[in-house]
Amino acid sequence: TTSVEALQQWVEECGYHCAGRSVPGHVCDPLAEEGRDAPTHDHAATERADQGDGHGHGGHAGMSMAAMVRDMRNRFLVAALFAIPIALWSPLGEFLFGSTPPTLFGIGDDLWQFFLSLPVIFYSSWIFFRGAYLALKARTLDMMVLVAVAIGTGWVYSVAATFWIEGEVFYEAAAFLAAFVLLGHWFEMRARGGANDAIRALLDLAPPMAVVIRDGEEHEVPTAEVQVGDLLLIRPGAKVPVDAEVLEGKSSLDEAMVTGESLPVSKKPGDKLIGATINRQGTLRARATAVGSDTALAQIVKLVQEAQNSKAPAQRLADRAAFWLVLVALIGGLGTFFVWWRLVDREVLDALLFAITVVVITCPDALGLATPTAIMVGTGLGARRGILFKNAIAIEQSASLDTVVLDKTGTLTRGEPEVVEITGDGLDDGELLRLVASVERESEHPLAEAIVKAAEDRGVDRLRAEQFESVAGHGAVATVEGRRVLVGNRRLLEREHVSLNGLAVRADEMAGAGRTVVHVAVDGRPAGLIAIADAPRETASEAIAALKELGIRPVMLTGDNRQTAQRIASELGIEDVRAEVLPADKAAKVSELQAQGRRVAMVGDGVNDAPALVQADVGIAIGAGTDVAIESADIVL
Repeated sequence: TTSVEALQQWVEECGYHCAGRSVPGHVCDPLAEEGRDAPTHDHAATERADQGDGHGHGGHAGMSMAAMVRDMRNRFLVAALFAIPIALWSPLGEFLFGSTPPTLFGIGDDLWQFFLSLPVIFYSSWIFFRGAYLALKARTLDMMVLVAVAIGTGWVYSVAATFWIEGEVFYEAAAFLAAFVLLGHWFEMRARGGANDAIRALLDLAPPMAVVIRDGEEHEVPTAEVQVGDLLLIRPGAKVPVDAEVLEGKSSLDEAMVTGESLPVSKKPGDKLIGATINRQGTLRARATAVGSDTALAQIVKLVQEAQNSKAPAQRLADRAAFWLVLVALIGGLGTFFVWWRLVDREVLDALLFAITVVVITCPDALGLATPTAIMVGTGLGARRGILFKNAIAIEQSASLDTVVLDKTGTLTRGEPEVVEITGDGLDDGELLRLVASVERESEHPLAEAIVKAAEDRGVDRLRAEQFESVAGHGAVATVEGRRVLVGNRRLLEREHVSLNGLAVRADEMAGAGRTVVHVAVDGRPAGLIAIADAPRETASEAIAALKELGIRPVMLTGDNRQTAQRIASELGIEDVRAEVLPADKAAKVSELQAQGRRVAMVGDGVNDAPALVQADVGIAIGAGTDVAIESADIVL
C-alpha cells in the first residue's frame, strides 16, 4: 500500500500534476456501486478532479479547471499589459517612433525595461519555469522547457547587458514571447474547460430525491440512498429516480433523453423503467432494479467519459513531436554558440547572443499566436452563418469529413409529434377533429397536445367536454354535445366492444408507415383515425442533398423503431439507416465507421447522442437540443 501524498509526489516527478485528492466515485464510476454508499453529486469535486492533465501547466496542481482558466487569463493580461510599455522603451519602439518616451526619475531606458519586465518573468512566466523544472526532473523534454529556455536566456542576457556587459537588451522579445504563448494556453484551456460540463449535466438529469415506500409508509430520500429492491412511488410529472420494474399502475413515459423515441412509451406491470425518464400520466409503483453505476444513465456518463479519453493518443503524439522539436532547438542553439565561438572566432558574448537568437526563434510562439487567431477568425466567420465552433481542432477536422451520421429525433425531424393525416368514417375531417380535440383538451398526454394544436392551427371551434375520464395506457373518454366520444388506441375500442370494421386495414397501413394511430369512436361506432408522427424539418431534405453533392455520405442513426426511421429516411433521401440503436451502441456504430477509415461527424441533439458526439471526429449539436449534447459537441448549430 501507499499514501495519497506519495502518489502525488511520484506523479509530479513524472512531469504531471496531481491534486492529491481521491476522485469522487461518480466521476470514475458515474454513480457509486452500492446505493447506500453512493455520494451525492459533488460538482465542485468533479471540477477539482479534472486538473492539469499532462499538458505541463506548472503550478496548477490542486486548482479546479475554472481556477486554472482564470489564472492563465490573469497571467496573460499581466504579460500583455507590461509587454506594450516595454516595447515603447525598447530599440523597436525607438525605430518605430523615432524616440522613446521619458522614464520616471530619469533612469535609463534599459533599467526601466528591467523593472517593467519583473512581473512578466516572476509572475506570468513562472509556470513555464516550474513546468520546465518538473519536466527536466522527470528526465524529459516538452514545450515548457523550450519556452522557459527562450524566455529565461533572453531575459538573463538582457539583465547582464543592463548591469555588467555591453550589448543590446531583449526585454520586449521575452515579454511578447511570454504573452503570445500564454494567450494560446488560455484559449486552449478555455476550450478544454467545458469537458466536465457534459458529465455534470448528465448527472443532473437524475432527480435528487426519490419517494420510497417502506413499511407501508412513504419516505422521501436522496436518490443516492435508493437500494436495489426498494419499492418506489412515481407520481405523474415526476422523474424515475433509478432503473426499475413496474409493479402496479399504468402510464406513459417520455424516454426521448435515453432512447430517442419521440413519442411517449406506454408502461404497464412488468415493463422496465429507465432512470431519469419522465412519468407523464398515471401513478406507478415500481421495484428498483439497478442503482449507482449500474443504471442506464450511469452507463451513458461512462460512455461519454470513455469517448473523451479516447482522444488521448493524438495528444501523446503531439507530446512526442514536442520532445524532438525541443531537442532540435537546444542542439541548434548549442551548435550555433560553438560555431561562432570556436570556428568563426567571435567573442563569447556574440556567440551567446546568436545562440539565444536561435532558441528564441525556434520557440513556438507562432503556434501560441496561431491557435487563438484560428479560433477568433474561424469562429467569427462561422458565427455569422449560425455555426459556433467550440475549438480550433473542429475547424481543421471538418475539412476532411466524408461521412455525416445524423440522429433522427430533433435533428432531421422537429422532435415534436404532429397530426399528419385524418381519416373520417361517417364524419368529415373537420367534424372528427372538432370532437377529438374537445376531448383531448382535458388530457395532458403529448399526443393530445398534438391534436389540440392541429385543431387550433385549423381554426376548429372549441366544444365543452363533460364526464371526462382518462384511461391510463389506453386513451380518454368524454361526452361532447351529448355524444360519447372514445379517443385512444385499439385496445380502448376493444375494451368498449367497438369494432373498426373497414378502418382496420387503413389503421394497419398507418402503423406500418411508422405513424402512431389514434382511434376514434362516437356513440359506440367507429368514427375515424388520426395519424400522428414526428415530421421532418423543412430544410432537412435540402441539407441531405447538399451533403451528397459534396461527396459526403449521410447515415441515419436512431433509437426509434425501424418503420418510423425508414419512413423519414425515404422522405429525405437517406439510404443508410441504422434504427433501434441504444445509446451505448450509437458510439459503437460511429467507432465502426471510423474503423473502416471513414472521417465521421455526428449530428445530434439529445442526451442519448452525447457518447456518439464525443466519439466522432467532429461532434455537431443542434442549438435547440439538450445542454448535454451541446457540451459534448465540438460545433453547435
